[in-house]
Amino acid sequence: MFSAVSLLTTVLFALSTASSPVEIRSPLITLPFARSLNTRDGTVNLLQHDQARATALRGRGIATAAGELDRRQGSILVTNEVAHYIAAVGIGSPATTYNLIVDTGSSNTWVGAGIPYEVTSTSVDTGEPVSATYGNYSFSGKEYTDTVTLGCLTITQQSIGVASQSAGFSGVDGILGIGPEDLTVGTLTNEPSTGIPTVTQNLYTQGTIPAEIVGISFEPTTTTSFRNGELTFGGVDSGKYTGTLNYTPLTTTSPASRYWGINESIAYGGTTILSTTAGIVDTGTTLILIASDAFDQYRSLTGAVSDSATGMLRITTLQYIALQNLNFNINGVTYTLTPNGQIWPRSLNTYIGGSSSYVYLVVNDIGVGSNSGSGLYFVNGQAFLERFYSVFDTTNARVGFATTPYTDAITN
Repeated sequence: MFSAVSLLTTVLFALSTASSPVEIRSPLITLPFARSLNTRDGTVNLLQHDQARATALRGRGIATAAGELDRRQGSILVTNEVAHYIAAVGIGSPATTYNLIVDTGSSNTWVGAGIPYEVTSTSVDTGEPVSATYGNYSFSGKEYTDTVTLGCLTITQQSIGVASQSAGFSGVDGILGIGPEDLTVGTLTNEPSTGIPTVTQNLYTQGTIPAEIVGISFEPTTTTSFRNGELTFGGVDSGKYTGTLNYTPLTTTSPASRYWGINESIAYGGTTILSTTAGIVDTGTTLILIASDAFDQYRSLTGAVSDSATGMLRITTLQYIALQNLNFNINGVTYTLTPNGQIWPRSLNTYIGGSSSYVYLVVNDIGVGSNSGSGLYFVNGQAFLERFYSVFDTTNARVGFATTPYTDAITN
């Protein structure tokens, strides 16, 4: 039976007069997330983390394409651990709260990296081994089905992984996977060939949300801990963006097509540094990564040099004054990353092993040893997403972007 929230969103969805595909703007149920800089193990090596992840994503996407792997509207708030955004998710009945990485680059939901999984009356052990690898990180354990709570949204019989061992996860309990379902293929020993239903899929099929859509809002922050984000399941939060929400179809180019992949070109000022090619939008990546030849042009045009302490590009304050806009052209619409949007928050320089005397750029080499063309040659990570509202729309096979009140922020 539908809940009152389900009924309301369904009615509003049916009455919408917007042209197809419908943009759903029902009243919101919010699940907040906050940014928390993870320095438990000392300074953070952003570039090493992101390049390892990009290599793993490309490798998994190619393997999946080759068939080599066996394998109601609501919002939630999220926390940024520099390399990750973290959401509080309830599992079981009564629910235990777990702090999970919000990941558009993977689709399994699992716990056990920190707080142990609590077996309750809704827990069902399927007996299936489960495992996944995320660059330098991984987990393995077994599958349960259980009740999952996202704010006031409830999913029953959701597949979750319960880790008996994990590597590379510090200060978090696991992952909330909101990538495409295909990314779950190969993670269970005996699974359907179509993969495991994700949390977004189950919210839709169980009648809780009217469409398989996730809207994500981030806000740039210069502090080590700050509540700065929101996930919206089933629709978009029009109060979080400005202007027009524009969409682009998912790319058909593999391996980017295995993820939230799109086509785009990038220009620094009036100079195109990346011709139209395929890449992905990824909350699990902190920086903006681009193909090696595009990165070389960007470095030359900005006058930046590689910083040995951080691995990132650095410029002087005088070079920052001369920095030009970085323009992302996506399906005929230009999204401009201002000079301030291209730099790491200067108040956080020491947390990445940097110096207060320099300005560090958030654009870097994707690190897979190849130039632009086709495949997966850019990653629009958190540095991009903190300046633009994003929508991940499975129902209509598209990704949407819009400007926000923070697109032109000068806080960095």
